[in-house]
Amino acid sequence: MKACQKGFNPTYQEEGPTIEQVGDLIGYAVIEFGTPWCGHCKAAIPAIRQVLSGREIPHIKVVDGKEKSLGRSFNVKLWPTLILLDSGREVARLVRPVNASEVLELISHAR
Repeated sequence: MKACQKGFNPTYQEEGPTIEQVGDLIGYAVIEFGTPWCGHCKAAIPAIRQVLSGREIPHIKVVDGKEKSLGRSFNVKLWPTLILLDSGREVARLVRPVNASEVLELISHAR
């Protein structure tokens, strides 16, 4: 897996990490499932950027869709879906955020 970018990550990875690589993560990380062309994903960018910019938490953006098993393993149904992980395990999730306060609430679970 590529090195995890800390803070806001503007770019979706076409080939995201495997479920095994996600399970091997140490500490907190936010994994975001979506696509670059998704209107809801584009609308969520300002809120996500505002909260994650300058933070030390890695932000992994993964292209989701048919034939993308990582999103299925997390039961992702709508985009964007942000999942807060603690050492590879889901702690909290947020679907289609529009406000920074929603994203802040998600990462507040990182203790």
